[in-house]
Amino acid sequence: MTKLMTGVSGVRGVFADTLNPITAIKYAAHFAFLQKQSYPDRQPLIIVGRDSRTTGKAMLHSIISALISVGCDATDLGIVSTPTLLLKVQESDAIGGIAITASHNPPEWNAMKFVDADGMFLTPEKAEKLLYSVEEEIPWAKWTTIGAVNIDNSAIQQHLTKILNIPYLNLEQIRSRQFKVVLDSVNGAGGLISPLLLKELGCTVYEINSEPNGIFAHIAEPLKENLGQLEEAVKFYGADLGFATDPDVDRLSLVSEKGKCIGEELSVALAELFVLPKKKGDIVVNLSSSMISDDIAKSFGVQVQRTKVGEINVGKKMQEIKSPIGGEGNGGIICPDVHYTRDAIAGMALILGLLSETDKPLSAIIETLPKYYFAKDKITVNASLMETLMNKASSYFKNYELDTQDGIKAIGDKHFIHIRKSGTEPIIRIYVESDTPEKSRKICEEVKKMLGEINIV
Repeated sequence: MTKLMTGVSGVRGVFADTLNPITAIKYAAHFAFLQKQSYPDRQPLIIVGRDSRTTGKAMLHSIISALISVGCDATDLGIVSTPTLLLKVQESDAIGGIAITASHNPPEWNAMKFVDADGMFLTPEKAEKLLYSVEEEIPWAKWTTIGAVNIDNSAIQQHLTKILNIPYLNLEQIRSRQFKVVLDSVNGAGGLISPLLLKELGCTVYEINSEPNGIFAHIAEPLKENLGQLEEAVKFYGADLGFATDPDVDRLSLVSEKGKCIGEELSVALAELFVLPKKKGDIVVNLSSSMISDDIAKSFGVQVQRTKVGEINVGKKMQEIKSPIGGEGNGGIICPDVHYTRDAIAGMALILGLLSETDKPLSAIIETLPKYYFAKDKITVNASLMETLMNKASSYFKNYELDTQDGIKAIGDKHFIHIRKSGTEPIIRIYVESDTPEKSRKICEEVKKMLGEINIV
């Protein structure tokens, strides 16, 4: 049996193993009860949406049963992207939402991600309060106060309208280019929304893996090694570019017109290149995101502000400083003119906007950018020794500038090392970026060896 993974990002596990309808009911009921307490003057309404996983419907019915049984109304959006759900919550009077999705995990997994009334995921403090409460008795509603259920099919169109109304997006300029685009939705929720946006933008769309049936056509995380089919399709159709999303459509990867995946780190960088000439302001990314954002920010006379890893941390900081663009280096573009959440669909519009302003193909734009290379690894650690190991590790980086807001980030000349505890597993993750792949791999190996030696001691 696997372990039920709980944390700031919600609750996830393998369905029929550690995650089941009873688990879903328990967490959904406690979440609804706490949200009712937080927003006593609002209608007790929770909005629910799901990705395409085969277990999504079972999770949905369990969750809705829990919500109405504690006296909340429930709105079912059906299969929608996670950013669609978040936007719907924000623009409603709901007290919260639940996204039923395990993001890029394999198809046997499912999860619940809990959304606050502002349409953003729960803060760490609220998430901790929810996790602490789940063993308490559930205050079920009496028969006279059971909630109601309704279905809302308007969320996808609402999301599309919001994107098409981005004030600096020149729709006619994009449409005039008549881009040829290959789209890989991995049979996730993206198949229902991404083609609609691209066709609104005048694109000829070649769809692969667009059936939202939850049978993922390849490993769901949109990394280079999983996108060979998209690379081949871009070359076959002579397309201008390819877009790939994960099952819940919050991460975006790109394939150039040459049929080469350019890496998810560059999705946010390209969005920055498009937005900053139109809306000046500091960029916000997390500590593990590429140094390329620093170079782009410098070229526009702004700065990069970095947060702990986690979408909620980036989004809240962007709200605080009114940042015009930001995100996470895993392909998670955050466009605040739509919403303060990672949104692959909005990201597609921004990338096409960038391409429409130049005669250069995507590969030529990429060639103008500074080159950085990541190496990533991890080490398994006894949970009881985790803090001791992290404390000892800091002494190995005496010649570096240190940032300790999320693990240890050691910043050197043209490279950084970031080691941090996983929020869900007894492992320490290692991220290294530098100006050559050899340098990154070498540093990563040295850091892993160092951590291993401390772990043994």
